[in-house]
Amino acid sequence: MKLVVLLMISLLVTGCGKEKIIEDTSKDVLSTNMSNVEVYSDVYLQDIINLENKDAKIVSDNYQIDTTKLGKQELEVYYELDDKKYVYKFDLAVTDTTPPLVFSGTNKTVNVGYEKDLCNLITYGDNYTGDVKCKITGDYDVTKKGTYKLVYTLSDSSNNIKEVNVTLKVVEPTSGGGTTTNTTPKKTEFSDIYSKHKSDKTEIGIDVSKWQSNVDYNKVKAAGATFVMMRIGVEGSKTGELSIDEYYKDNIKKAKEAGLKVGVYLYSIATSVKEAKEHAKWVVDTLDGEKLDLPIVFDWENWSNWNSYKISFHEINEIANTFMSEVEKSGYTGMLYSSKFYLETIWTNKNNHPVWLAHYTSKTNYEGDYMIWQLCNDGHIDGINGDVDIDVMYK
Repeated sequence: MKLVVLLMISLLVTGCGKEKIIEDTSKDVLSTNMSNVEVYSDVYLQDIINLENKDAKIVSDNYQIDTTKLGKQELEVYYELDDKKYVYKFDLAVTDTTPPLVFSGTNKTVNVGYEKDLCNLITYGDNYTGDVKCKITGDYDVTKKGTYKLVYTLSDSSNNIKEVNVTLKVVEPTSGGGTTTNTTPKKTEFSDIYSKHKSDKTEIGIDVSKWQSNVDYNKVKAAGATFVMMRIGVEGSKTGELSIDEYYKDNIKKAKEAGLKVGVYLYSIATSVKEAKEHAKWVVDTLDGEKLDLPIVFDWENWSNWNSYKISFHEINEIANTFMSEVEKSGYTGMLYSSKFYLETIWTNKNNHPVWLAHYTSKTNYEGDYMIWQLCNDGHIDGINGDVDIDVMYK
């Protein structure tokens, strides 16, 4: 009896019944086609594995590689060959090789005696870090009139460098009192947009906020509009607090009574995922069960103050994705609003949320997908005194 017990213990200790996995140190069956990947890139296991022996079968799941942290990581891939199981181990480094991006003009004018940080005359950011260092080289004197040729050197935490030439013009402050003109600027007529863009695949509408004041939605509907996007709230740049648009309740009530489809947008300057979740909850709570025909839109466009926020392009995309995902948990649809430039340079929209494109032109050349196109901000439609944005929605 003691012998049987000892034998059973021995079998357990030596792993009897456990399938043996052989470590493969050669490259005859599997090999890798890259030793490093870019941070935040979408890479899956089988993107980097070459199967050299066609008789082998990879049994590891095709999982997504974690590219959120810089540095080397050891990965494993399991395969079967000739009724045996193998594990192939390899190292993969996550690196940041992308230099900072400058997304503003480089011809700048300041008054004599300018005292602010000259680095903030241009707007710049980075895919990985919010802490971009700026160094200016070249002779200049902000106490004297003149034109100065400068070089801005921007570096990120991975020591990627971006150099940009900046022309700084220092001028005497103007006293104002220039000539005035009585010429009335030509407006974009809603009727013209309707004639050009209305089809069985489109609808024409407008978007409004408190700036349009009291709107006669029956007249808007009679003019041919079928939908309206309205601002539900705005985040104060000084207070950081959300406040309801003072015309929102009136807008949504009267627009619905007129038979118009409605959607809402929040003007946000959220700089963290936590804040994005709070903003999404605030919108849902403010709606208080209100039915929408169109999405809840995340409108982040305070790019002129970007340098001061100290966040990366990856972080702002996570902020937007978080907001849109959170409102969808309450049964609404999330949407991203932005201009063509930022859609092409900053936003990744990795979750493929619908897009509201702002591009003020007669024919957009934006090549990405979009559901709504805001094509002007100087529109005129019966029922509104003053300018209004006009939009084309694609069914």
